[in-house]
Amino acid sequence: MPRYTHILFDLDGTLIDSAPAILASFRNAFAKTGITPVVAIDESIIGPPLLETLQILSGSHDKALIDTLANGFKAGYDSEGYRQTAAYAGVGDMLERLKNAGLSLSIATNKRILPTRLILDHLGWSAYFDHLYALDLFEPRLPNKAAMIARLMTDHALPADRSIYIGDRSEDGESADANTLPFIAATWGYGSLEPTEMAAHWRVATSPGELADTLLAG
Repeated sequence: MPRYTHILFDLDGTLIDSAPAILASFRNAFAKTGITPVVAIDESIIGPPLLETLQILSGSHDKALIDTLANGFKAGYDSEGYRQTAAYAGVGDMLERLKNAGLSLSIATNKRILPTRLILDHLGWSAYFDHLYALDLFEPRLPNKAAMIARLMTDHALPADRSIYIGDRSEDGESADANTLPFIAATWGYGSLEPTEMAAHWRVATSPGELADTLLAG
């Protein structure tokens, strides 16, 4: 029996390559409003929640401006843009192996819940996951990923000693630490952690197949 029976995943940069869709939608939102971003719109900005990213890109915290940009982003991304999302090679097979082994899989992502559901449906992965959690799933909105993971585990009585979080950024590892969960860094995505960013107790998986082997072996 695998050591961990509840596998919690980040989404962007871990299971999916959402960069083309996200970057195109950001560029479109800024172009339509005539605002010039103060930071380059490239893969380095993917990861934080939408509003936080727009504040970084615009260099502003003006609510009206951020709301305008957010609405422009959502209009494009939620209608057609999300379809440009691709699965990382081997992730589908990994999810199938884990599910067939009887493990419970969940998503805990900074991505909004609507496009999360759309993307999982688009990729044919919805049936793999027992729980989908996003910051905007609740009102009031959850403050951060650590709080989201805590809420997911509390809502479904997931035992910490049988649960693990998988992600691609330092925020993911720190959020796992905040919930006393072990963490495995997925290094095949655009958020790959450098060795200097890795805490000593975090583990690494260099491919989805390796990750599946590790989880199934315990």
